[in-house]
Amino acid sequence: MKQRRKRWLGGLALAFGTLGAGLWLRRSRRQMTKEQPDNYRRATERDRWARPGMFVTFRAEVMPSRARTERTFRVAKLLPSGRVQLDGVAGEHTESEFEPLR
Repeated sequence: MKQRRKRWLGGLALAFGTLGAGLWLRRSRRQMTKEQPDNYRRATERDRWARPGMFVTFRAEVMPSRARTERTFRVAKLLPSGRVQLDGVAGEHTESEFEPLR
């Protein structure tokens, strides 16, 4: 085979490979966007760091010079933003304000 023909066939193979990969990625992205809302919704409902009724304890740095029992409160409401409202404490609070769950 002549050098010119080899280059042409090599370029053609590269072009078809690129086209195939592009179409495959495009198809997989469409499938992901169709499935994402359901998967995202299920994952966020299941993987919450706090639930209504459970007890959480503020970190000692947030409430200094208080015993652990004085820093522990019950979660009253879980907000869509991931914050919580507590019984006996005003305001909304984030996960970083509390000691890690065991």
